Amino acid sequence: MAPRVFWKGYLKLSLVTCRVTMTPAVTESAKVRFHNLNRKTQNRVLNQYVDSVTGDPVDEDDQVKGYPRGEDDYVLLEDEEIEDVGLESTRTIDIETFVPADSIGWIWYDRPHYLAPDDEVSAEAFTVIREAMAKTKTGGIARLVMYRRERAVLLLPKDKGIVVWTLRYGDEVRDAEDYAAEKPSEKPDKAQLKLVEKVIEERTQAWKASMASDPVQEKLLEIIAKHKKGRKPKKGAGGKASQPSSNVIDITEALKRSLQAEKKSSRR
Repeated sequence: MAPRVFWKGYLKLSLVTCRVTMTPAVTESAKVRFHNLNRKTQNRVLNQYVDSVTGDPVDEDDQVKGYPRGEDDYVLLEDEEIEDVGLESTRTIDIETFVPADSIGWIWYDRPHYLAPDDEVSAEAFTVIREAMAKTKTGGIARLVMYRRERAVLLLPKDKGIVVWTLRYGDEVRDAEDYAAEKPSEKPDKAQLKLVEKVIEERTQAWKASMASDPVQEKLLEIIAKHKKGRKPKKGAGGKASQPSSNVIDITEALKRSLQAEKKSSRR
């Protein structure tokens, strides 16, 4: 079954406008989720906001956003004030700027969404915009209210459609130089480098979705299935992962052993 469209609006470039739909490119709907229950009654346990000092429940109408400016001192903001600073239109993707498609680092990419024309009339304008970006190897930058906040988005041509990436905010991205490892004073040993390249070659294969599978999800589903049948799963079936040794003395010798192990594994 095709995923349900979660956003409808317009794609605009200068005087060209077309109707579009947007759908998240990823989903977590298949993930195992649990409810918190009362063990005695098996009724669901609900969350409730309470006053941190008095312990009394606080009604929704009495809850307000506060920005701390000192100890136990807050600037209070009403929901209307917060909403007023957003874009006037939440239904138009107006491409304001284009950038080289490969100029934005992967760390800025947040959530991907599929953009498609909403009807046959819009398909022509949509296709022209997509093909022009593909030909010029550029991506479009626009601003859009998504997930209750105004965000910068990047539009990239992809096959017959366009992928809309929400971009991370500037204050979310840390400078890589602050966390980069120290640069080695000497160039890597050529023999060691060739051995690593051979290990990489032995392990290289085509990408497939199963490489990103979730083993915890699979084990949880097995446990749930056994509970449904009335059988209790064995405890500690997963076991603890063995810790790799960190006292490697001779890197060259370790790499040679790694390569021999890879060749034996590939022959099997």
